[in-house]
Amino acid sequence: MFKFIKKSSKTPGMPPGALVHVGDKKTDVTNIQLFDYGQGKCIAKNIDNLEEIKECHKTESVTWLNITGLHDTRIIEQIGNIFSLHPLVLEDIVNTGHRPKVEEHDDYFFIVLKMLYLDKDKALCSEQVSLILGEHFLITFQEIEGDVFSAVRERIKNGKGRIRKMDCDYLAYALIDAIVDHYIHIMGEAGDQIEMVELELETDPTQQTMEKLHSIKREMLYLRKRIMPVREMLNLLIKSESPLIQEKTVVFFRDVYDHINHVIDTIETFRDLLSSMLDLYLSIVSNRMNEVMKVLTIIATIFIPITFVAGIYGMNFENMPELKWSFGYSMVWIIIGVVTGVMLIYFKRKKWL
Repeated sequence: MFKFIKKSSKTPGMPPGALVHVGDKKTDVTNIQLFDYGQGKCIAKNIDNLEEIKECHKTESVTWLNITGLHDTRIIEQIGNIFSLHPLVLEDIVNTGHRPKVEEHDDYFFIVLKMLYLDKDKALCSEQVSLILGEHFLITFQEIEGDVFSAVRERIKNGKGRIRKMDCDYLAYALIDAIVDHYIHIMGEAGDQIEMVELELETDPTQQTMEKLHSIKREMLYLRKRIMPVREMLNLLIKSESPLIQEKTVVFFRDVYDHINHVIDTIETFRDLLSSMLDLYLSIVSNRMNEVMKVLTIIATIFIPITFVAGIYGMNFENMPELKWSFGYSMVWIIIGVVTGVMLIYFKRKKWL
């Protein structure tokens, strides 16, 4: 089950821009990975000394700085000083409870996304990813090692595609596209789960079936809250007149916009389908109860005349003519059998059985 509300570790009343990590500490060490590339070169290495970042920052090539681990606010603050990031932006970076958004500053964009992926047990995991898109540089902040950017890194290292011929805005598109593509993968897995539950619903629904439906419905609500704002974010990037988003890159952002619309439509379709399946489950349970009640009612109805006959001959009166009749007992059973048979035939003709 998802934890929708994260417990804040920030003390109320602290001044704006105070760097306090809000969220779970998912890694012990903060790692910094650097990609500095152009058409004819590509440097990929881990950074131990932040002074190396200052040198790369001055070049005309594309610099991608990926920081993993947000708990060490000292490193985040140093990076913010090197790239002249606003204190409120740094505060939002270390606060992992933000909804997806985009903010346009004077010389950079601040973008927040939720990276969603499935672990080895097919459980849905969420991680906040923050992007700082500036001129000739892109900084990404992640909570934990492991992400969906492996294909992008390989394209940079191998020089495949157009990525090393384009600027930082295209790199930002490539990372956002990788995140959105994983949304589509997750929706495919969710669709498979829904199909399995639907098959179970059609064959032998149980209480566990309803619990599975409610669990998947909660997941759809969680996905909707994490994915829906991405459409607005992309729309703002497409319509932005900032020189950081070039016209030739806008068409790629439009493509991601189409993908996110497809994901949102799928979520809404799944939510409607799950609501229909819950209604169907309740109808099946109600029908089962009606069938049980019908059988019990028929049994009770059959026993009403039988009880009447047994009650008459169970009375302790001395002057009952049939009490001393040698065939009295047999005749009572014959009467009971005839009454029962007639009632069953009547119920059958009425299609109550």
